[in-house]
Amino acid sequence: MLEERSPELQAFLKAVYEGADRLAAASRDIGGVREIMDGFVGVFPVPEGVRVDPAVCDGVLAEWLTPADAAAKRTILYLHGGCYISGSPGVVREFCGRLAIASRSRILSIDYRLAPEHPFPAALEDALTCYGWLLERGHDSAHIAVAGESAGGGLTLALLMECRDRGLPMPACGVPISPWVDMEVSFGESLVRNEGIDLAPVEPLRLGSAAYAGAENLRNPLASPLHGDLSGLPPLLVQVGTREVLLDEGVEIARLVESAGGDVTLQRWEDMIHVWHWYASIFPEARDAIEALGSWIAAHVPGGRRAA
Repeated sequence: MLEERSPELQAFLKAVYEGADRLAAASRDIGGVREIMDGFVGVFPVPEGVRVDPAVCDGVLAEWLTPADAAAKRTILYLHGGCYISGSPGVVREFCGRLAIASRSRILSIDYRLAPEHPFPAALEDALTCYGWLLERGHDSAHIAVAGESAGGGLTLALLMECRDRGLPMPACGVPISPWVDMEVSFGESLVRNEGIDLAPVEPLRLGSAAYAGAENLRNPLASPLHGDLSGLPPLLVQVGTREVLLDEGVEIARLVESAGGDVTLQRWEDMIHVWHWYASIFPEARDAIEALGSWIAAHVPGGRRAA
């Protein structure tokens, strides 16, 4: 029950719902979605003690986030969300900084190409390039986690499937957060049931689907992992909130992985909205979710000695 949650969360949701009509109106075209997402850059400060350094991974721009007590070998390859049409490492910088601290990991957050300028499979190609870049520089796959939120959660699963099919060394684990895995934007009752109580409206998903996948790739497993072969993947943690329009997709993808014989942990967070982790500076439930992510990653990815 929402009244059992923190007063900070209740106040935040009240403010969100009061502005819901304006948010929906601003999300009806790609330019509006990009403006909303870009508005997050710099709003929340990078946590103290986290160093941010630019990187270029074989032509793909990225940034490293390194906490003061990072384990020497534990690395997270992070894939941001934004419906494949918006977003950047800058948008998720504060969240990634907190996740780096919670997991004692270095995070490589990548700036993959966006649609419609760069449709499918551009984002996946860039994710593969950055993963290969890590391997080429001596990062052992057993010390790498792949994580991402929303579209980045779907991209996490696509990258893992592609690594398997190409015979590449598999990462230690994957962490799809509030994952978007259905380009048809049609799976599950939560798309309708939670529209209006989630922060994220459905319309940007349709814009992203048309721009990234196009009519030909709506069921391509590497765009819509819901339709993929999910066997042979490393351990997965799926986090999803019960107020999300994508709730049913997150639950279903976990069920499918389990049915395929995989090791999957599903965490349903009561009364949480889409990617509530972004608001860790505002309410404690977001901080708790990030701590849970960090603990799970640290338990699944060896860290080695502390980095100097």
